[in-house]
Amino acid sequence: QVQLVESGGGLVQAGGSLRLSCAASGRTFSSYPMAWFRQAPGKEREFVAAISWNTGSTYYADSVRGRFIISRDNAKNTVYLQMNSLKPEDTAVYYCAAGLRFSSAITTTRSMYPYWGQGTQVTVSS
Repeated sequence: QVQLVESGGGLVQAGGSLRLSCAASGRTFSSYPMAWFRQAPGKEREFVAAISWNTGSTYYADSVRGRFIISRDNAKNTVYLQMNSLKPEDTAVYYCAAGLRFSSAITTTRSMYPYWGQGTQVTVSS
């Protein structure tokens, strides 16, 4: 099992940047693929970015590719989401998620991530 706690959300103007962090418990963090999802009011939770546990491969939603960067520091049990050139449509609660341990597939499917954090609010003003 892994427990996740997000931080770093806040209010930012359009064009600005934020870095989200997700701290994981336990000594097995390095063996979990990790992802970020987001949920805007009245909308479904959607995939944002994912990173593999072993190769460092990453994958992004089209809406954020080129603006957001996902990374991980296994020594700190932390995954990050660097968000640049933020737009009002990026406003949402952002969730960190851990996938199936040792899974090599990077998936955008929400149900393939059994572990979730509580979320952190990101608000982008125009």
